Amino acid sequence: MTTRIDTRFAELKKQGRSAFVTYVMAGDPDLTTSLNIVKALPKAGADVIELGIPFTDPMADGPSIQAAGLRALKVGMTLKKTLELVRDFRKDDNVTPLVLMGYYNPIYIYGVDKFLADAKTSGVDGLIIVDLPPEEDDELCIPALKAGLNFIRLATPTTDDKRLPAVLANTSGFVYYVSIAGITGAAAADANAVGEAVARIKRHTKLPICVGFGIRTPEAARAIAEKADGSVVGTALVDALKNSLDAEGRATAKTVNAVAELTAALAQGVKGAKQAAE
Repeated sequence: MTTRIDTRFAELKKQGRSAFVTYVMAGDPDLTTSLNIVKALPKAGADVIELGIPFTDPMADGPSIQAAGLRALKVGMTLKKTLELVRDFRKDDNVTPLVLMGYYNPIYIYGVDKFLADAKTSGVDGLIIVDLPPEEDDELCIPALKAGLNFIRLATPTTDDKRLPAVLANTSGFVYYVSIAGITGAAAADANAVGEAVARIKRHTKLPICVGFGIRTPEAARAIAEKADGSVVGTALVDALKNSLDAEGRATAKTVNAVAELTAALAQGVKGAKQAAE
């Protein structure tokens, strides 16, 4: 079964360019603004959208994304409302791939079977669940694949050749390579080191490889796009959103545009990599 993610990467491969993947937190800073931001992302140049599921204990996230999750929780964002947001987004956009990224706890509480059925009908294409290793594939990964969702796995600088086959075994859609050892937004990605890592992972899989963590500028996005099948930007977009809020942390007239404008600039960086690689 082909998902929107598979279709999008096949299209981009034909165009000879890398994907631009954006990450935002569902419900940040409020449900209406969050939906407007997600709707604005494809128009601004996002090829794939990752939508964070707010969670109280996000161990892989740096301070910016943690704060975004807390802002969303404060206005009452839940996993159920996250799925409703996806459903609302799908009313106008049936082609942009959308991936939910988060932790297993909210899904476990929701109920795996119910969650997978609801995710599928709302228009989710894939899942990135940070705290479920391959050893736990029966919990969610295998059921997700059976439900027709991609299960996207993280590989890191410490994932060696011995570990990679286990990480890749049930992965689909794309592989998310974490370019730095540490939390999101902590350091800048090194394009040369990333190039070597991507080449190494490609020896083990035919899946596209997208690189995230540590990409904040159009120049950095372009450098990574020359080495990988996609660049993922999250913290920089979340920071742009935060900097647009008022003193009480509420959305302003600038909020949606702040995220859309940075998305457009970063997308230009990624798309500029096509010429550089030719």
